[in-house]
Amino acid sequence: MTARTTGNGHAGEPLLRCQGLDVAYGPVQVLFGVDFEVTRGELVALLGTNGAGKSTLLKAISGLQKPRRGTVEFKGRDITKVPAYKIAAEGIIQMPGGKGIFPTLTVENNLRLAQWLIKDDKALCEQRLTELLELFPILRRRYREMAGNMSGGEQQMLTLAQALMSKPDLLMIDELSLGLAPAIVGELIEVVHQIHETGVTMIIVEQSVNVALNIAERAVFMEKGEVRFEGPTRDLLDRPDILRSVFIAGAAAQHGADGGQTTGERGEAKPAMPERTPPGPDAPVVLETVGVVKRFGGIRAVDGVSLQLREGEILGLIGQNGAGKTTLFDCISGFLPIDGGKILIRGKDVSAWTTHERAIARLGRSFQEARLYPSLTTAEVIAVALERHLANRDIVAAAFRLPASYESELAAAKRVQELIELMGLEAFRQKPVGELSTGSRRIVELACMLAQDPDVLLLDEPSGGVAQRETEALGPLLVRVQQHTGCSILVIEHDMPLLSSICDRMVCLELGQVIAEGTPEEVLENPRVIESYLGTDESAIMRSGSTDAAGSGPRGKAKAGTKPKATTRAKQAPAAGGRGARRRQPLKARRDP
Repeated sequence: MTARTTGNGHAGEPLLRCQGLDVAYGPVQVLFGVDFEVTRGELVALLGTNGAGKSTLLKAISGLQKPRRGTVEFKGRDITKVPAYKIAAEGIIQMPGGKGIFPTLTVENNLRLAQWLIKDDKALCEQRLTELLELFPILRRRYREMAGNMSGGEQQMLTLAQALMSKPDLLMIDELSLGLAPAIVGELIEVVHQIHETGVTMIIVEQSVNVALNIAERAVFMEKGEVRFEGPTRDLLDRPDILRSVFIAGAAAQHGADGGQTTGERGEAKPAMPERTPPGPDAPVVLETVGVVKRFGGIRAVDGVSLQLREGEILGLIGQNGAGKTTLFDCISGFLPIDGGKILIRGKDVSAWTTHERAIARLGRSFQEARLYPSLTTAEVIAVALERHLANRDIVAAAFRLPASYESELAAAKRVQELIELMGLEAFRQKPVGELSTGSRRIVELACMLAQDPDVLLLDEPSGGVAQRETEALGPLLVRVQQHTGCSILVIEHDMPLLSSICDRMVCLELGQVIAEGTPEEVLENPRVIESYLGTDESAIMRSGSTDAAGSGPRGKAKAGTKPKATTRAKQAPAAGGRGARRRQPLKARRDP
């Protein structure tokens, strides 16, 4: 095998080489003969559709999942059967996607635990700790606090600091931007470049091609357990056959009147956005919060929030990590008691109602991480979500298969099939949910929400963990879900092109308070929103969609050549992709604790 040239122009033997990897979880094979190489000093973006096997490849490299066939070589040595802890000692560190910290331990204890590989060298431990606290100043300020009390962005910084503690030769980051505000993503991109320039070889799994363009010069794209593309990241933009949505687009398109597709600027088929008529100002209010307050000790996580969601409306809720968005959802759905104010569903005060009472009142919600039964199949999980709609729940009738029970089960099975067809889940019908990718589990969770037949649907980051092209198809799917059910939707989302294309209004929170409210254009043009939340890195703001296309307002009707001011300002800022244009300061938090 020939030596590879890195993005910096240096040639050399691969630091990491995977040959013919076959990996399976029980009877389900995920990787099929994967060949993958990384040369010392490279920064490689590992991209692909949901369920393509990206995270599985990282697990095979780090020893967390042993391959059936093939080999993994590191520094010229076969490590295929080496235990994971010894692979870490060799210099391969994996930063997990999602939550990678111990939430009930302090920041200090999390960092101390990360020193397990170098614990015998006390001087080195203190040196690395000092260096990382300089790189992440927010961690010094939160040093004695519980890690679980920090915002999502701060927890991601802590996870990255833990991964860097032993100064790895190869750092593998799974889902860098998962669940993070655009401003935080922009800052993390900067720190990734700083880390790379110290000589650390890096592999980054990223769902957004736009973010990947700003991180790496070489990309590897996977689909269905195989490598489909390998080369310069920017060349991916000229491969619509690869960058297509293979799951959500089909689910969204099959419900369109004309096939539900439009043609993108590079000729690829894209699901069309259904036309919607926003509800008028006199539409009935189905959900209202009046001065809601939620305290954690002396901190007001939600500080007097008042908002209204009208019948048939899609309302977007944005804000930096730690602004109080998910806490507000927990208050609305009854998972947290409120310390002040009122929560009204169709004019009725439900502030003292339990969670299940609010669900009976047809309030449904999703979570940042899909909370499903991993050992049940997709069809079974959706059937469980239909439980409260069963006409007959009598155990004796079910045991003797009496007509009432039998007919009730038939009606449930019919409804399950309708939801599977609506969400395009037929291929996953008999697969255990635990074997699905993050993005696929998101869609199953959404199907479970719809099974409850909600009047009000709370969606917490529906695009989290979903590949970019599938995110672009998620917008039309959510609109069709709203049209199909007639429900009102309150959605938290960090993907601005997605959110601005589907919502009628936006509300922005900062430190638990509403700082802007109005149409998507009005909110995204608000200087305070740009400063505290959006930032100036266009690739972080435009996580989905074309970064060089005309901007998109609500439902994609912006005129050609125009953009929301947030992205216009990003254009005026120094290009983050240029080596000389990146800022050279430590990663800073956007707010005080």
